Amino acid sequence: MDEIKGLTAAVTGAGGGIGRAICVSLAKEGVNVALLGGNNTERLAETEREVRAAGGRALVIPGNLGKAEVADVGLKAAEKEFGGIDILINNAGKAFNAPFEETPEEVLDALMEINVKVPFMLTQKALPYLKKSARASIINICSVVSKAGYPYQSAYTASKHALLGFTKSLAAELFKEGIRVQAVNPGGVYTDMVKVARPDLPPDGMIMPEEIADIVLFLLKSRGNAVIDEIGVHRVNKQPFLV
Repeated sequence: MDEIKGLTAAVTGAGGGIGRAICVSLAKEGVNVALLGGNNTERLAETEREVRAAGGRALVIPGNLGKAEVADVGLKAAEKEFGGIDILINNAGKAFNAPFEETPEEVLDALMEINVKVPFMLTQKALPYLKKSARASIINICSVVSKAGYPYQSAYTASKHALLGFTKSLAAELFKEGIRVQAVNPGGVYTDMVKVARPDLPPDGMIMPEEIADIVLFLLKSRGNAVIDEIGVHRVNKQPFLV
């Protein structure tokens, strides 16, 4: 396992759930964390407090990452504060649960913007910073629906299929430059978003956000040739397993 202490990570969707768990786990490993984007400043401030309590350094950079200037300002601020950016974790996402015929165009547009366009454009803007790092990594938090399809999730599934396809293409493109690009495809994780996407799922036996954070740490610490570009996380008998 490689040492990641002293690196800097920019994490989207850090206000709660998987994003907060990732930020706190990174802080415990000595990674500086930029909480990039989001408009719920109270939730971001709570994540910042937890990161500092874990012994880490945090920088909160709120705003709508769908606006190019917000991403530019955020990345520049992170580099100025921490001296560089080594890791980008595209975690922010939006879900929607409804029959296909009841999915309006504006919902499709919103999901495609948050789940596809924001990580695509943010990654593009982050690449000049990541190329300066000897241990650059990009991790996209996708979903089990990146490869499967469930009823009443047509728009969400389309967006996550797109995110996984982007991840695979970029991984092949940047491999020779030493930049790792990987996807984590969780099944049901006990977060506010899954309560919207799958209200039928009971919390008992679901994956906890901290378990996804553990997978992210594994990917960041393991840069050997045996590490694959895509990890799925599911549960069997209430225990997480990887596929």
